[in-house]
Amino acid sequence: MGQLDLFRKKSIEQIKADAEEGIGEKISLRRTLGVFDLTMLGIAAIIGAGIFAMIGNAANKGGPAVILLFIFAAIACAFSALCYAEFASRIPIAGSAYTYAYASLGELIAWIIGWDLIVE
Repeated sequence: MGQLDLFRKKSIEQIKADAEEGIGEKISLRRTLGVFDLTMLGIAAIIGAGIFAMIGNAANKGGPAVILLFIFAAIACAFSALCYAEFASRIPIAGSAYTYAYASLGELIAWIIGWDLIVE
């Protein structure tokens, strides 16, 4: 086991096959959330509570340019959401950023991203 083993990757087909095979019993997640539910969950995750605490300070120091800041931030969030939508359409299994990184960047990077998501 050398250093190169840390960067081994699985193909998307292999990841899908492993997910369909499961371990022991057939375990899978049920899709119960609709488009509206997921959209509202995404907006809540993007906005968070910080917007309510910082909006007064930003408006005081930034003045009317705060509107431009919100527009730029919304565009950046939209690009991020489109990236995740593309990832999810290519690898339609549970696992989020860990699975996407495993397929594209390797096991070590996926492990780091997985821990980043836990710590976040």
